[in-house]
Amino acid sequence: MAHVFVAMSGGVDSSVAAVLLQQAGHQLSGVNLRMFHNEDLGERREKTCCSLEDAEDAAQAARRLGFPFYVFDFAPVFRDTVIRNFIEEYQQGRTPNPCAECNRSVKFGALLDRVRVLGGDFLATGHYARVERDGASGRYLLKRGVDRSKDQSYFLYMLTQDQLAHTLFPLGGFHKTEVRRIAGEYGLAAARKHDSQDICFVPDGRYADFIERACGHAAEAGPFLDQEGRVLGRHKGLIRYTRGQHKGLGLSTEEPLYVLEKDTAHNAIRLGPDSALWSRTLTAERVNWISIPELSGPMAVTAKTRYSQREAAAVVEPLPEGRVRVVFDELQRAITAGQAVVLYDGETVVGGGTICGWA
Repeated sequence: MAHVFVAMSGGVDSSVAAVLLQQAGHQLSGVNLRMFHNEDLGERREKTCCSLEDAEDAAQAARRLGFPFYVFDFAPVFRDTVIRNFIEEYQQGRTPNPCAECNRSVKFGALLDRVRVLGGDFLATGHYARVERDGASGRYLLKRGVDRSKDQSYFLYMLTQDQLAHTLFPLGGFHKTEVRRIAGEYGLAAARKHDSQDICFVPDGRYADFIERACGHAAEAGPFLDQEGRVLGRHKGLIRYTRGQHKGLGLSTEEPLYVLEKDTAHNAIRLGPDSALWSRTLTAERVNWISIPELSGPMAVTAKTRYSQREAAAVVEPLPEGRVRVVFDELQRAITAGQAVVLYDGETVVGGGTICGWA
C-alpha cells in the first residue's frame, strides 16, 4: 500500500484520519507542524492549535496507533507567507483569509513538497472534503464533504491538479458525530477535545493588537466620513475595521451606520446605511481552476464569498489578466476585498479566487 504522511494537529479530526488510513492498510508517518513558537508571540494558547500540548496529543495518538511521528519546524515559512500576508493585507485595507493562505503556502505547499522529498506517496489531512478522479476528463476533482455543516472545500479552492493527485481527505465521507465515535472507540484523548475556532496565531480574535505588536507601532487614527464626505468622527486605525462592521464604531447616530469602504490613500473610512452594502457583482484575482482547465466563456455556478454563508446562483465570466467577474442572481451583502469567492457546480468545486472589487 501507499506511504502516507498524516498532518496531525492533535485534534480529533486528524487523529481519526490516521485511524481510517491505518484501517485501509497504508504505511503511515505522522507529522506535526510548528507554525510558530508560542512563547515568542506572548499569547495564551489554551484554546488554539499548534501549542506544545497539541503536539504532544498528536504524538500520543501516533504512539497508540503504532506509527512513527515527526515534528517539522515550519515557523519561518509560516511567518514569511501567512503572517506577512495577513499583516500586509490588513494594512492595504483588505480582510485576508489566513486559513486559505496557510493551505496554499504551507500545508499543501511546503509540507507536501517535504513529504514528496521524503518518499511519501500522499499527504493526508483531517479536512472535511473529498478528492475524486473524473474518468472522462482525467482531472482530479475537489468535492464537498458529506457533512455539510463541516464541509471545508471553501478553504481548499487553491489546490492544483498535482497537489490533489497526492492528497487524501479520509474524513470526506464522514459526519463529525461518526468521527468522534471512532476516536472514542480507539481510546484517543482527542475524542474529548473541542474544535478550534480561532485563527491559530490570534486566538483572542484581537487582530489589530497582533498587527500593532508585529509592526512595533500603533495604527494611525483617521476620519470617519459619511457618503457625502462629511466628517462624523475619528477611527482608531484602518486595521481595526472591516466592510460591513457596525459594532465598535464609537459613534452616536440616529440611524445605524456600517463600514462601506476603507480609503487607504487618505486613511479614511466611509460609513453608510446597510442598504449601501448590497452588491450584485464582484471581481476576483489569483484565480485557480479545478474542475476545468480554464474559463473560456460565461459559466453558470453557485458561489459563496464567506465560509459561513450559503452559496448563491451566479454566472462567472473571464476577464483580462486571469481575473474573473462573478454576477449574482440576487444582491449579496458586504462583499469584502481579500476574502475568497469559491465557485461550485453541485458538489464539485469549479475554482475560486481572491475578491478584489465589487459593484
